[in-house]
Amino acid sequence: MTGHIHFGIVAGEASGDLLGAGLMRALGERFPGARFSGVGGPAMGRLGCESLAPMERLAVMGLVEPLARLPELLRIKRRLVAHFRASPPAAFIGVDSPDFNLRLAKTLHRSGIPAVHYVSPSVWAWRAGRIHGIARSIDLMLTLFPFETEIYQQHGVAARCVGHPLADAIDPDSGMGHPSAPTAVSDQRGTRARRQLGIDSASRVIALLPGSRKGEIQRMAPIFLAAAAAAQREFPELRFLLPCSDEANRRLVGHIIEEGGFSGADCRLLDDSRLAMAAADFVILASGTATLEAMLLRRPMAVCYRLAPLTYAIASRMVHVDHMAIPNLLAGKRLVPEYVQHEVNPDNLLGEIRRFMANPAPKPELLETFARQHCLLRRNASQEAASAVDEMLASQAAASSP
Repeated sequence: MTGHIHFGIVAGEASGDLLGAGLMRALGERFPGARFSGVGGPAMGRLGCESLAPMERLAVMGLVEPLARLPELLRIKRRLVAHFRASPPAAFIGVDSPDFNLRLAKTLHRSGIPAVHYVSPSVWAWRAGRIHGIARSIDLMLTLFPFETEIYQQHGVAARCVGHPLADAIDPDSGMGHPSAPTAVSDQRGTRARRQLGIDSASRVIALLPGSRKGEIQRMAPIFLAAAAAAQREFPELRFLLPCSDEANRRLVGHIIEEGGFSGADCRLLDDSRLAMAAADFVILASGTATLEAMLLRRPMAVCYRLAPLTYAIASRMVHVDHMAIPNLLAGKRLVPEYVQHEVNPDNLLGEIRRFMANPAPKPELLETFARQHCLLRRNASQEAASAVDEMLASQAAASSP
């Protein structure tokens, strides 16, 4: 296809903004002069996406929490439907945020607009019945992980695994440490990160990542910091790094430190989560994309999953999965420890820190498995996704031609 093509695209949070920007860039190379409209953040905006609503208004998660925002979300959906019906795109692309984007895709699909969803919802974990609705709502699913694609194909949904952009962005070679080395930061990236932060190469450093959303931080940061404070009393040489995604989160964490009496811990707040993990020997973090990033950086980790109580009470009856952390899901086994809901407590996390301090060298087999998974996911994701969209449009054009 040629000419000034129009794509609809909607991302609902920061990670989706980055994925959307990568796909926009790759589509722009295939379709010079392509126009994009929908909802995006700063990365998509810099590439010319016309955003019809602030992206942060879509950034809600959980089963119960979105209910309070439902009227606003419905207003945004109606505005987007009206926009895309008035100016039909060649395809609508929903980037993650499945609860919003798949509903929007279903409405647009009924209007004859081809629909693509980028980043599979966790149909393999819970609400498996959603896949039948997905099959009626979209023409193509772009998955990040290989194990997801087969599920869609079994239900007649065209799907392609494009890999993960993080695996493309992080160089696998500089992420490799030496298994015999005393710490995980024997790699080049770790050495550079510590030099940038002014941290001695012999220091023992733990990165704490309690999440990027306000609710996650409120639920997990006090527990992480309590474990850090207790660990520092036992191991005064320990240093902690806690990245904050923006100024609001930095203020929130600062308030938690002050109110919780954790100011005695050697905990440094910084802006860059990748820099924090690269400089660390060990990472304690909330379940999510950060666990994949820690794996790609070859960092041993302990993963925590803690929801709002009512959301967890509902979800725990619906989820059917053995693992939560992405490294464990990819491997199909427990590579790294996971703590869920009430298990996320200072005593358990202190136990993980003690185990790390007793044997700080990462296990060679863990690093080797991380390296294999990295290679499996390194597929030039943005270009693969753009190619899949291009092929879908060409196939539909061929099918509709006389």
